[in-house]
Amino acid sequence: MAQIYAGILGPLAFVTAIVRGMIHGGGADEVLPGAWCCLLLFAVAGAILGLVGEWVVEDAVRTKIRAELAAQETAATESDATPAAATT
Repeated sequence: MAQIYAGILGPLAFVTAIVRGMIHGGGADEVLPGAWCCLLLFAVAGAILGLVGEWVVEDAVRTKIRAELAAQETAATESDATPAAATT
């Protein structure tokens, strides 16, 4: 997930910086270093956001699975205890 976000945000920032430079009439010598910095910064930011997003999703899934397993275990324990109580 981190690589996907880095691979999208970095080039998007690069193209945006180039288009902005072209609109404002900047030359390649002025525009490309700034676009290169945008590419690097946004790729790093995308990687960090991707890692955080992946961690959040995994944590949510892990929490949901634990809750479902606990509910199943509780239901199994209650169903095992109910017939024994009914026979005595």
